[in-house]
Amino acid sequence: MELKDYQLKVIEDLETFLEVVIEKRDMFDAFKSYWEDKGVLKQHYKNNIKGVPHVCTKVPTAGGKTFIAVNALKSVFQAFYHSQPLHPKFVVWLVPSLTILEQTVKHLSNPEHPYRQQLNKLFNGRVQVFEKADLLQGADFNAGSVKEQLSIVVMTFDSLRGRSKEVLKVYQDNGNLASFLSADQDKSVLLPEYDASALINVIRSLKPLVVVDESHNAETPLSVEMLQNLNPHFIFDLTATPRNNSNIISYVDAMALKKQNMVKLPVIVANQRNQEDVIMAALKMRHQLERHAIKEEQEAGGKYIRPILLFQAEPKGKEDNTTFEKIKQTLLDLNIPEEQIKIKTATVNELKDIELMDRDCPVRYIITINALKEGWDCPFAYVLATLANKSSVVDVTQIVGRVLRMPHVRKHQCDYLNMSYVFTSSNQFEQTLQKVVEGLNNAGFSERDFRAKDFNLEEPSTEQVKPITPELPLEQPLVLELDVAGLNPNWQDEAEQELANDPLFTANIDNVNDDEIITSHTDLDEFKKQALAQNRAYELEASKSSNDTPPPDLAKDMNIHKMMPQWTELVANLKLPQFFMKVTSSGFFDEDETWQKLDRANLLSEFELAKKDIDINFDTIDVEMAKVDLTKVSDNESTARFTTLNKADKERIKKAIYSQSDEGQIISIVNTLFELIDKKTYYPIADQDITAYLKRIVESFTPEQIGDCLDNSWGYVKKIKEKINSLTTDYAINVFKNGLVTNELQLQPAFILPPNITPKENAPSLDKSLYMKEGKINPLEANVIRRIASLDNILWWHRNIDRKGIGFEINGFINHYPDFIIMTKNNCLLLLETKGDHLDNSESRNKIILGKDWENQARTLKSTTGIDYRYFMAFESKKVEGAYLVDDVIKLIEKL
Repeated sequence: MELKDYQLKVIEDLETFLEVVIEKRDMFDAFKSYWEDKGVLKQHYKNNIKGVPHVCTKVPTAGGKTFIAVNALKSVFQAFYHSQPLHPKFVVWLVPSLTILEQTVKHLSNPEHPYRQQLNKLFNGRVQVFEKADLLQGADFNAGSVKEQLSIVVMTFDSLRGRSKEVLKVYQDNGNLASFLSADQDKSVLLPEYDASALINVIRSLKPLVVVDESHNAETPLSVEMLQNLNPHFIFDLTATPRNNSNIISYVDAMALKKQNMVKLPVIVANQRNQEDVIMAALKMRHQLERHAIKEEQEAGGKYIRPILLFQAEPKGKEDNTTFEKIKQTLLDLNIPEEQIKIKTATVNELKDIELMDRDCPVRYIITINALKEGWDCPFAYVLATLANKSSVVDVTQIVGRVLRMPHVRKHQCDYLNMSYVFTSSNQFEQTLQKVVEGLNNAGFSERDFRAKDFNLEEPSTEQVKPITPELPLEQPLVLELDVAGLNPNWQDEAEQELANDPLFTANIDNVNDDEIITSHTDLDEFKKQALAQNRAYELEASKSSNDTPPPDLAKDMNIHKMMPQWTELVANLKLPQFFMKVTSSGFFDEDETWQKLDRANLLSEFELAKKDIDINFDTIDVEMAKVDLTKVSDNESTARFTTLNKADKERIKKAIYSQSDEGQIISIVNTLFELIDKKTYYPIADQDITAYLKRIVESFTPEQIGDCLDNSWGYVKKIKEKINSLTTDYAINVFKNGLVTNELQLQPAFILPPNITPKENAPSLDKSLYMKEGKINPLEANVIRRIASLDNILWWHRNIDRKGIGFEINGFINHYPDFIIMTKNNCLLLLETKGDHLDNSESRNKIILGKDWENQARTLKSTTGIDYRYFMAFESKKVEGAYLVDDVIKLIEKL
């Protein structure tokens, strides 16, 4: 099971934020800087648990929050390994209900489940999953085991907060946990009113990573106290509906889920004239969906789907209420087999131990009130029929999200199987729609994710449903011309006769022949036709969305600047050249070869680090040269408790390593260095290749160097990384140069300047800028661009934003974002990089080499693009080979 692209983006966001936290050492500064780098201003960190980084990811229902959390564990532990190598990998995983707890424990414990398989992959198979009772009994939970493995204890919020008997067990003395008591135990972290052996104090001493699932349920003062009592070192919240005090670092949009076939959207909502029509429309819709599912499986190799209809009854009360007993009796009167009907309420649970996804499961109808809430997800649930009194507002808030998960996480050939459906009957349809929207909001979706039609009107209406949120206007609503008759006193008899003749209601599905499958109910044809049109329009919108598109929640805080109107049309067709690489197809294309945009990793595909030289001078390492502790103390108490390894910890590590054999010492030091290296930076170099290279280095150490490395491992890692960077860059340059000679690399027009930019900060207003406001410029850049903008031959200029996917990069053996893009009146496009004299280094020299290669290749495109291209690097006053002085480059630009 691989991460979906939006899930991968969430992990990347988390890792980026962790990097900023390490760099800034202050949560307020880190959070503000993190969002400013994305062009979002006015973001303020909420210091909910003082001294503890506490962040949140917003992921809609069915977005795979648990799988995201599984992958996030490795990222968090690895980020703080350098300062806490002895810190146990202990996780407290909090969930809001017993239902979700049972589901989470089952999935994380099952060796066959993708969640557990991923945990085993990330933590080398050393994983143990506990419940609270396991910890209280000390079952496989002791001081030795937590040092050797990833330990996850899944607990409900209520098992820790409150004063019930079960909660109090967490605070009682516990002889089963005596192994955690030791002379060197840090007494300062314990709650003094409880014994050191109490489970709460054992957890506190382990300083857990806390995962909070459905975190919107854990924001009361009692919940905050619960989190504080755990003494966490990091808190990671996951929810579809973050509250106002959440520190959101990543947003996932509904469109991202639709693109990855995670959800059945849009939701089609139809208001019927009466409850009888609701029942019939829902029955027929589910019935036809199953026909389509059978046909797709038999004729197109689709996977098994058995669409399920959820009936939402009203609580018992008034005599005319449609209770779950009445609904069941109605279905039985229609000759629907009783085995296909199940009830799930607060007091009746006929779904217990039933695997709804099994082919031999007969269930097609589930009757509930509000019992199907968080934690119940069956992808086969397609239709929701809610049977409230006609005069009441239908409240589907808690249940609408249950029909959203897509079966088998794939787009189905039959588009009707890619949507979900809600049937209601209410005179107050607009208020009911607000409940639908509220339900979608609770699942992390919005108004744009449904379409509605009110059949309760005498004439079909195309009036637009009023949007609940102005920032997300509802598109043209769905007009469903479903032919629904008025109240027919004989409706149930007619329905019984119709359905009794249908094998789908009375026989085993496997016995239905093809002729029966392709028949249809004509009164639903128009409904399906227009639903299909809306689905295709929705999919088109989803296809255009991007993971980098800012969520509406943040749009108001973004520093957005439009392109100047006089340049919009002129720049619309401009594509800046970037490097592409010739690749061999896998036989799925008509052509034997094709082109893809070059990534530096392509140049390193055959690089073998293990065989490269290990000539590194470790004598120049400064003591504590790379402090990354968060020791800043400020009035806002934002200090996070990540500190450099103290002397006692260092001595314990050294003692443990020195007690091993020579080979054991080498392996231990290699593992330590490997954990400190950012493997992402060196993709696609394999982990085993990095390990082999590190092993050669450590094997060359003298006894003195071994001791020095243990005292200052981060300094050694910095030197090793510098060496690997040098080796990879030299290799990439060679492959790049050869590719230009053999024409396996070439420039192609590719990058389009966006209509809007979101710089972190604004530059002063200067003449001829491409956008209303440009990104921040330093004094040297301001002086240079002011002089260039004053030249008569300059048409426009733009301060390039050096963010991947946002600004223009020369993509080669390094990724180079030139400072300025300039267009002259003579159709010459210039890339200009300015440098202070102190920046004469290998990085600048590599940029010159790449920039000139780009220019030489780009100028050959003039005959087809009509544009001439130039690249310049300009130093303030220092003469550097291949570069210019600022005064000289301005004179050259004036003539272009």
